[in-house]
Formats: sequence, C-alpha cells, structure tokens
Amino acid sequence: MWKLPGTRAALRRVRTVVERCGRAEATTETAAGEMERAVVRCVPSEPKLSLSFSLADGSHKNMQRDQSEPLGRALSRIATKALKGHAKAAAAKKSRKNRPNASGGAAPACEPALACEPVVKLYYREEAVAEDVLNVDAWQDGAVLQIGDVKYRVERNPPAFTELQLPRYIMAGFPVCPKLNLEFGDPSDSLFRWYKEVKPGAAEPEGRDASSLSSSSSCFSTSSSSPPTWTETGVDERVYTPSNGDIGLRLKLRCTPGNGQRFGPSRELESVCPVEAGPGTCTFDHRHLYTKKVTDDALIRVVSYNLLADTYAQTDFSRTVLYPYCAPYALEVDYRQNLIQKELTGYNADLICLQEVDRAVFSDSLVPALGAFGLEGVFRIKQHEGLATFYRKSKFILLSQHDISFHEALESDPLHKELLEKLVLYPSAQERVLQRSSVLQVSVLQSTKDSSQKMCVANTHLYWHPKGGYIRLIQMAIAFTHIRHVSCDLYPGIPVIFCGDFNSTPSTGMYHFVINGSIPEYHEDWASNGEEERCNMSLTHYFKLKSACGEPAYTNYVGGFHGCLDYIFIDVNALEVEQVIPLPSHEEVTTHQALPSVSHPSDHIALVCDLKWK
Repeated sequence: MWKLPGTRAALRRVRTVVERCGRAEATTETAAGEMERAVVRCVPSEPKLSLSFSLADGSHKNMQRDQSEPLGRALSRIATKALKGHAKAAAAKKSRKNRPNASGGAAPACEPALACEPVVKLYYREEAVAEDVLNVDAWQDGAVLQIGDVKYRVERNPPAFTELQLPRYIMAGFPVCPKLNLEFGDPSDSLFRWYKEVKPGAAEPEGRDASSLSSSSSCFSTSSSSPPTWTETGVDERVYTPSNGDIGLRLKLRCTPGNGQRFGPSRELESVCPVEAGPGTCTFDHRHLYTKKVTDDALIRVVSYNLLADTYAQTDFSRTVLYPYCAPYALEVDYRQNLIQKELTGYNADLICLQEVDRAVFSDSLVPALGAFGLEGVFRIKQHEGLATFYRKSKFILLSQHDISFHEALESDPLHKELLEKLVLYPSAQERVLQRSSVLQVSVLQSTKDSSQKMCVANTHLYWHPKGGYIRLIQMAIAFTHIRHVSCDLYPGIPVIFCGDFNSTPSTGMYHFVINGSIPEYHEDWASNGEEERCNMSLTHYFKLKSACGEPAYTNYVGGFHGCLDYIFIDVNALEVEQVIPLPSHEEVTTHQALPSVSHPSDHIALVCDLKWK
C-alpha cells in the first residue's frame, strides 16, 4: 500500500481541454476516461478542508473535515453519507411503486435489497492511500476517490469564483463588467461568454448556439410562461457593451475560472433586469468626438478625474445636503459605474489619473473595463478610497512605483527633515498636518518604442477643507521634494506630469506655489485657519510647471460651489500641449441643475489633453 511522504507531494499534471465553441466548459482527460469531479479546498491558514462531490443518486455533498484528521475517518464518513443517500433513493422508489395504479389498486411492492456500506477508497498514482495519512496530505490533486462503483477525479484548490455578480443597472451603449473575485485563479486566465435573451416568438439568429435555462429571478414578466431561450452574442471577453437591439432583453454570462494551467467549474449568472435605454445625451458625448482614436506615438493623451467615491456619494448627507438635486438612483454605484466606464473608455487615453477611487470599483470595474481597451492600472489606498493611475500598455511599461503618505513621509523620511524642522515651531499646525491621511501616487513609466523616454507621473488628492490652505501648501512641499528625488536622483532628468484634485482655485497660495516655484512666508494662506494655526514659512521647489488645461471657470460644480480645483501640471522643459479637449458647456453641466446627475457620474469634470515631447 502506497503512503504519501511527510513533505507535500508535487501536484499531478492535469491536461485541460476547453471547448470555446460550445459551453466553454473545462474538462480533464484521463487514461480511464472521464470521471466525476471531487473538489477539495485546502488552505494552510484554515484548520479544516472542504470536500464536495455528487453521489450516484444525484445528491450533492459538502463536507468539512479537520486537516489533521486521519484519512480513514473521512472515508468512513463518506461511506455513511453514500449509504444514507442510497436509502433515501430506495425509499423514494418504493413510494412511487406503492402509488395506486390506473386500475385503482396498489402496485405490487418489492422490498429493496438491504444496502451495505459501499467500499470507499482513495488512490494516488494507482495505489491506495493508507488510512492513517492525514487529510492534509491525503487529498492530493489528481488522486482518485472511489465510492462503490463510481470514481471521482480529485481536484485540489482548482480556480473558483468566490463572488460573481452583474450590475443592477445595464444600459445600451454602456460597458457591462461583472463584479468577481477568484480563489486560486486570475480573471485574465478565465473564460467569459455572453448570451442574450431571445424575444418570445423571435427567430434565433443563424449560426448561433442557443440554450434554454430556467430564470431564477426577473424584474419584469414576459408573455410566455416557458423558460427563456438564450443566444450567443459573439462576445467572449469580460466586458460586454449592449446595443440598442438588446433593450428589453436580459443578459446571461457564463464564466469559467482559470489560472493559466487549468480551469475550474463554470458558473452562469443572469442579469436581474433587462437592458435599459441609456439616459440620453451625456456630458461627455460631445467630448468623445475629439477622442475617437488613440493618439499616435508622438502624442500622450492625459486624463485627470475625481470620480466621486461611492463611500461619499452613498450617505444621507450627500443625498439630502450635498446633492439633493440628483436622483437617488443616479448616486448608486451600479448606475454611476456605467457612465464612468463609458466616459473613460471613450477618451482613448494613454494616461489616466483618478482620485476618489473605491478599492472595489478599481478592481471589479475599472481594471477589467479599461483593460479591455489596452490600459493597465495601479492603485494606492488612502483610507476609505484612493488613487489610481492607468497607462496604455502599447505605449508604456511601468518601471517602478514610489507612493507615499504625506504625514508618514514628513515624520520618517530624511528628505523632509528641513520642512519638519520649520513645522515643529508651530505645534498646532503640525498636529493638524500630521492628522491628514492624504497620499501621493508616483509611477515611473518608460516608452515601449524608445527606452530613453521615461516620465514621472504623479497623482494626488490634497486635503479638502476650505480653511486648509496651509495644509495643502505643506502637502505640496512634501510632494515636490519626493518627486524631485524620483525624477532627479533615481531617474536623472526625466520629465514630470503631475495630476490631481488639488482642492485649490487659481487664486490660492497652492496654485501660486506650483506655477511660480515659491511661496513667501507672509502669504495669507499660512493663516488660512486663523492665527492659532498660522505657520509662516517660505517654500521653493525645483520644477518649472504649467497647467496644461489652463484655468477653466470650474472643474467642480455642485449646488453650493463651483470652481477650478483640478489640474494637469506638466514640465514645460520637456512637454508641450498639442490640444485641450473642450469641457462640457455650461448648459450641459446645468441641464440637471448641477453635478452629479443622471448624465454625469461625478461632481467633478474630467480634464483631458494631448501632450507631445519637445
């Protein structure tokens, strides 16, 4: 009898065959032919492993067993479950036979033969595994579980979806991206196939595979009582953009999780509601006329955009005080994601710097949606939300990241020793500065066409409070010192693009500091929160920057305020502006009074411009 060694046996190689032209199901070929699947989930950090399989009677079993338990006990428990399943099936069969027949009498009953516990064995490499081997060592990938006459192929930790969900709002013309989480897999190695409902009485499109499936839930009723019929859309990517022809129809998505080596069990999900018509003209539709194509290699299209984090939009204060003019459904993340995805993908940008990005929105919405259009992103969390920078993979590769938290860098990084020595002279101001959670995201990119062309892309969201002018000045001083270290010391001479929501209008000290390279100690913003927190100091920075999009009348427009708070600052020694994509007209912005609205997903407006190297 073969016994597993104490060290973990190497995973047996499994040949996986995926049928892309049918149901995209993953199957594994073995010498003995196809077997049932027994899925084992065994994670070192958890005391128990799980085992799931289907018995011959059709019942599905899920078991939890201690990893340190001897295999024999687990096999005995499986035998008991199998015996119970056999008994239930036999009882059901007897009950059916005892029902009155057509002549009114009872059908003759035959006593079922007494069932015995089936033989249950586990084999690995064609040898039985000893029953004193611990579960953690016994249930290896590629082992064979035998229950009576039925054999099961053991799959240990196959790729599996732990979360899979379609957005509630699906609109024609807007990309649809499922929310998903995987265990032991990666979305980029998984398979996706989209289907749409066939209208009752409509002919199925030629050359398309159609399948019938009972609907689990629906927010509308059809005239037919029969289960819906589905037809392929021809799209096998994670993101699908419904057309006007899909309006009124529900969608179905079949997903097969993968990890580059094998595939796990497929799952299907249907949209709860049918595809709806879009909100009509959006604020960004006209802007997309200027960005229909990706720029050529000589240009860099840059976007900076505060998305309005869901954690801020979905509060009673937001609904009743900040944005009372906005329809409640238009503040929901599922609705706004439709607009955000369409807006961003329509800009065909090379660099996108985003602020107020929820972690889930980044991973479940932006990464797949923008990835489908050739962009890759990095994320930096703040507290409840963070910053994201995306770059076009055909134009750039990411060389390194140098993100910091302002207050942590000020306290611990020797680069900021001089600034900290100035600030300690003002204890009240110092305390306030160190309480702020703002962060700076810095990415160094290199051209895929010319390795000598590198750039430092910075992205930030400065402290928001109207009286926080001196805090924003100090945060910018930290940012410039850090960026200089990256762009001069680590990568000498590379140009800088600095994007963000700086929460500062062109009349403030922060903007003066950026554009002029210095701020005097007597500037009024040093006392922005009163004399108690005044912290007079003079600051300078090394860079020569300009606002690529100028000074728009506003980039933030809400009921009680409008002003220019967002900028794309560029290094004038290396870069120049080719074109600025016009902002929405005032009429478009105020169609629904203010922002956000049913036609605009944020309270900010994206800045978009094309840059070129000098």
